[in-house]
Amino acid sequence: MFEKILIANRGEVALRVIRSCKEMSIATVAVYSEADEESLHTKMADEAVCIGPPPSHQSYLNMPNIISAALVSGAEAIHPGYGFLAENAQFARACASSGLTFIGPSPEAIERMGDKAEARRTMAEAGVPVVPGSDGAVETEEEARRIAEELGYPVVNKASAGGGGRGMRVVSEPSEIASGLAAARAESKAACGDDTMYIERYITRPRHIEFQVMADVHGHVIHLFERECSIQRRHQKLIEEAPSPAIDADLRGRMGAAAVRAVRAVDYVNAGTVEFLLDGEDFYFMEMNTRVQVEHPVTEFITGVDIIKEQIRIAAGEVMRHAEQVDVKMHGHAIEFRINAEDTEHDFRPNPGLVSVYNPAGGLAVRVDSHLYSGYSVPPHYDSRIAKLIVWGETRDEAIARARRALDEFIIVGIPTTIPFHQRVVEDELFQAGDVYTDFVEQRILSE
Repeated sequence: MFEKILIANRGEVALRVIRSCKEMSIATVAVYSEADEESLHTKMADEAVCIGPPPSHQSYLNMPNIISAALVSGAEAIHPGYGFLAENAQFARACASSGLTFIGPSPEAIERMGDKAEARRTMAEAGVPVVPGSDGAVETEEEARRIAEELGYPVVNKASAGGGGRGMRVVSEPSEIASGLAAARAESKAACGDDTMYIERYITRPRHIEFQVMADVHGHVIHLFERECSIQRRHQKLIEEAPSPAIDADLRGRMGAAAVRAVRAVDYVNAGTVEFLLDGEDFYFMEMNTRVQVEHPVTEFITGVDIIKEQIRIAAGEVMRHAEQVDVKMHGHAIEFRINAEDTEHDFRPNPGLVSVYNPAGGLAVRVDSHLYSGYSVPPHYDSRIAKLIVWGETRDEAIARARRALDEFIIVGIPTTIPFHQRVVEDELFQAGDVYTDFVEQRILSE
């Protein structure tokens, strides 16, 4: 087992990794930008190293500085968290060439799943259902028109290197093909440095369902059941829950088996997430995230599995604690609310600033992952997520009641947050019934 791990990230995810490492008696090294010198993760780690100025490309995306910090501090491994370099194959290779263990999948698996068009081909060959679409990259407008006519409108232009909704444009009729393709290309080029596109049939009202998967170097592959991620805005998830209220045991079994096939198809090792679109009883592979997810706590609540610890054990060459599917049991229901420093009354505008009062929710089966404290100043340079509230209940109804109570007592003063938005969602009758789709926020909350 490792004696010291560097966490190549910031904020709540860095704290999450540090806590698991402490329980495993592993020393930790935090890295921070000049803007994060007073962030809580720098205080809780055993060591902290400044890696550059506030802009991400000069700090949290600065591979040489992070590798140097690991080597100078004597760390043996690097945990990338999520975001920043977590799905960067070049960084994974740089770790290996420097004698450091990257706590994540191989660079080859990252590349295969990071290229959405290649991922589609791989999944189709493995017998995992995929949304009907182009066989590969779409090069020209004429080719896009031909494929769209074959598929039938609406279709969606998708960036091969995109994610989180970047490089996606829905096209409802032939007159929109040229503008939709150009806009998606431009957005993908700006966000990912790659404007390769493909086209899929657009499923109008799907659910977004993802399966947490784990695989070790000894050939064991399991899933930790599903998460419902349909409540999102502009393809950015806002609320997640496990299990999904839409999935019964039979469908869970079929989707879980498909997720395991996806993992085996790319010789994947470590934690990952296979994401599907669910259309009634039909499901289709959407993408695979080759890292731990923001919403992993809901899975931890219903299974009792510490996913971060398992990542570390797997990277160290150990057998997973739950090596066989029958070893994993599901109990209860969990819901996660992403709390962002955003003004929901003004189009969810990010609002960094000074937190004058911070009083997180507490009580039985309530978990808060956050790097906030009273007197902390949220910097303007990074993602606006400042906390995650996760609740568990014996039933979904109990989890919702606990969420209502926890949201009421969660107090953040000094900056606007998305807590009021979440309070509106939990009171919505369709949410309470579990009748949610990817357009839920636009149709039920923002339309009011």
